[in-house]
Amino acid sequence: MKIRVGFGFDVHKLVEDRELWLGGIKLEHTHGLLGHSDADVLIHAICDALLGAANMRDIGFHFPDTAGEFKNIDSKILLKQTMDLIRAKGYELGNIDATVCAERPKLKAHIPDMQKTLAEVMGVDVDDISIKATTTEKLGFTGREEGISAYATVLIQK
Repeated sequence: MKIRVGFGFDVHKLVEDRELWLGGIKLEHTHGLLGHSDADVLIHAICDALLGAANMRDIGFHFPDTAGEFKNIDSKILLKQTMDLIRAKGYELGNIDATVCAERPKLKAHIPDMQKTLAEVMGVDVDDISIKATTTEKLGFTGREEGISAYATVLIQK
């Protein structure tokens, strides 16, 4: 068996008049994330980690923000396509360990729904997806609530 590890990171700016999508679910909040797609920072970090582990470059290579077909796209579609890409190369997910960094909204109550949604999209067991939430104790751009960042580490196996 061949195993590989990948790491992903993403950040998006918080703005008014946008929906907030995290982990494939819509959250009620005063601001949403700005981006070419729905700007789901958690899914984007996971996609980058998966693609990196399979040595397939990054999310921007496969789904460029200059391509009209990805304008306002649901990031769950990008995640499903990313899984198709790594599976075409013979890989399957081992597990994901991800962290979302945001001052608000508080995410603890939403994590089980995120895990369930991501597991369904990816065709994996919910127990293979760990999501944690943290703040930066009001430091930096996340602390000032200017944006949200996410980190993801994945294990894939062939």
